[in-house]
Amino acid sequence: MTKRAGAPRAPTVTTLFLDIGGVLLTDGWDRHARRRAVKAFKLDGAELEERHHMTFETYEEGRLTLDDYLDLVVFCEKRSFTRSQFRRFMFSQSRPHPQMLALFTRLKDRYGLKIVAVSNEARELNAYRIRRFKLNELVDAFISSCFVHVRKPDTRIFSLAMDVTQAPARQVVFIDNTPMFVAIAQGLGIRSIHHTDHRSTSAQLDAVGLQSGDEAAP
Repeated sequence: MTKRAGAPRAPTVTTLFLDIGGVLLTDGWDRHARRRAVKAFKLDGAELEERHHMTFETYEEGRLTLDDYLDLVVFCEKRSFTRSQFRRFMFSQSRPHPQMLALFTRLKDRYGLKIVAVSNEARELNAYRIRRFKLNELVDAFISSCFVHVRKPDTRIFSLAMDVTQAPARQVVFIDNTPMFVAIAQGLGIRSIHHTDHRSTSAQLDAVGLQSGDEAAP
């Protein structure tokens, strides 16, 4: 496919709301990471999951510190490993999605978009991921659950993101890998994309007038 000639047309979209885990990076502390932790540290997987599910909403809303969370979920009994070892393992689970980071960097440069992270993340892990992968060089504002004390699927997190950016719903595109959150944003009048892979998300962005300039990429 040949690239379109001339300057890109001005889109009606001014702002992208992006999930972090699953879109820009891997998930930080999902069930797969916890299973790896169970294996690496020889933990009781059923007990860890039960304790995690009793605490994770409070943890992601920034009402528990990482140390609080670890006290309740992992160090509720004497362990053969240290808190520092476990924290390092947790942080090491994060990996970038380079194609997605490059895609949004191109679109931001090309169209002057505002990029806003709307994400459920705990404070210490969120801070590490922002620093480690230099997300602040791409993202203009972080509406992270740990900062605003509300998390998806609560609609207030989207309303807050629109208030902060002063972007009306019709000018926003939300991208998330969780279908429920995509449906909720759509119900608020926000055009939304269920992210599954780089190619399909690029195509859907192109359809709303955000051409990445990599149509010919394999």
